[in-house]
This record gives sequence, structure tokens and C-alpha cells, in this order.
Amino acid sequence: MSKKTSYLLGIILTIILGTILYYFLCCSVCCGEGSCEHKEDETKSAVIPEIKDATRNAFMIKDANGDFNLKLNDNFNFKTSNFSILQPVAGDVENGVLKLKDYLLANPSKTVDITGFYKSDEVNNSAYPNLGLARANSVKNYLVLHGVSSKQIDTYGELNDAINPDENSTLFGPLKFGVLTTDASDTSAIEALEKACDAVRTNPLVLHFKTGEAAIALTSEQRQKIADISHCVDKLGVKVQVVGHTDNTGDAANNVVLGQQRADFAKSYLIRNGILEGNIETSSKGQTEPIADNTTEAGRSENRRTEITIN
Repeated sequence: MSKKTSYLLGIILTIILGTILYYFLCCSVCCGEGSCEHKEDETKSAVIPEIKDATRNAFMIKDANGDFNLKLNDNFNFKTSNFSILQPVAGDVENGVLKLKDYLLANPSKTVDITGFYKSDEVNNSAYPNLGLARANSVKNYLVLHGVSSKQIDTYGELNDAINPDENSTLFGPLKFGVLTTDASDTSAIEALEKACDAVRTNPLVLHFKTGEAAIALTSEQRQKIADISHCVDKLGVKVQVVGHTDNTGDAANNVVLGQQRADFAKSYLIRNGILEGNIETSSKGQTEPIADNTTEAGRSENRRTEITIN
């Protein structure tokens, strides 16, 4: 073999060896562990978000101790993080509500339970402790407006992460219903309610405002108090009393107007949250009933308030 041939073979072997070493050493450093093919593996192993089918609960109401049994495919629907019933309500649902009304009128010892569901990832923008209770209250108002007595309706809220919205964020029937027969001799429920209502009268819901403002931000305790007020109105037939108060800044006559504006704003807020307008009365005391010293900012802040109670 000539020197020239040996030289060419050496070059070829060097190129082959260099290619092999590059593949196993350099490529693993540049591309990651294993080989450059891991990029393709990453694409293949990419996590695809799970698409869950929307939950569609039927509108079902059955009296286990009677002959009322209603099951409809349609139901009351809601947007996620919202407690207002989506309109329009299906005609079958409206007809079903009228049948329920007739049944309850003929059976005054019967009550219908409405439990609203909510998910843990929803935002509670209602005045109630949770969105489920707010949704149940919206359905209660629908029933009341269609002739069902509020005294024959009980509302509850329940966490239920098993319900899924559709791609448009609509929850179909996040509710369950039941019919119970009340025992006239069992007064424990009404006694507990009257105790809660007396607590509201003794310790009204107090909302505070900055000068010239009428914004409402509720604590969890205040949300529960609104729920108690709503139950008192429904079951005992009492009225909500909303009274606006101010500090002594400015003209006394103007403060009466400001107090009334605050009371009216609170009334609108309660109406949006399911307390019917006819059950709310408003008034203003202006600056005439301070509960703290108006010579200090802290005292004036306490006096700028709206008190919500029941009669």
C-alpha cells in the first residue's frame, strides 16, 4: 500500500471516529441527556390538558312521602362565578315550577329544599357566605315570583367540585331539590330562626363608608348576617330596615340626603343579592345619631355608616 493511500485511509478513519465521538459526546451536552432525539420525545410526552364534559343536571323534584315527581332535562343555569339565573328560563322549567306551586299550595305542610352547588375555584361575588347559597336564593326568588310561598322554601349552599362548566363557562343546573314534610310539633327550626333574627335586631349589620362614598365590602361575618336576614324575611315575613348615617362634616340638611343615598345604595345591593324590593324600607338619620366622637377622624369614620336590621 502506498504512502498516499495510507494517508487517505487515515483521514477517512479520523473523520468517521470524530463523527462518532461528536454524536455521543457533544450532542448529549448540547441537546441534553440521552441524544438529540430527546427533543422529539419531549414533543411526544407533552401534557395535553384534560377536556372534561360539561355536567348537565336534570331538574328533579320528588316527594318521597307524596305523589309529586318531576324530572326535566332543562334546568336553571348559571355562569361560573355568578349567581344570576341565565335567561331565558326554559319553558319546561317554568311549567314545572307552576306544578310545584300547585302541589305546595295543596300541601301546606310540605317544604321544598333548594341546594345550590359551587366550585372551589369560583369567585364569590355575592353577599352570601358562598355562591351555592346565592344561587339557591336566586332560584327561591324565581319560585316566589311564580306564586310559591317563601315560607315553604329552604335554601342551602354546598361545595361540589364534580360539576363542570362547558366551553362557554356555563354551569347547567348546579342545583339539587327535595321535598320534605314538616312536623308541626317540632318547633326547633323556627325557634333557632327566631333566635338568629333576634340577634340581628340586637346587633344590626353595620356598613362603613368614607366621606362621599357608597361602596360595600363585606366580611365573612357580615355575609352570614345577610343570609340570616334573608331567612328572617322569608320565614317570618319581617321587613328589612336600612338606615343611613353620616358624620357632622358639612351641612346638616345635605347629610340627610347623603345618609339616604347610602341607604338607597345598600338597598340596591340587597336587591341585587336576592332580597325582594318590597321587603326593604330605607330612611336617613343624617348626622343626628352619632355613635362616636365627631371631633376625631376615627370617631367620624365610625359615624359614617349604614345600619341594616329587621323590624
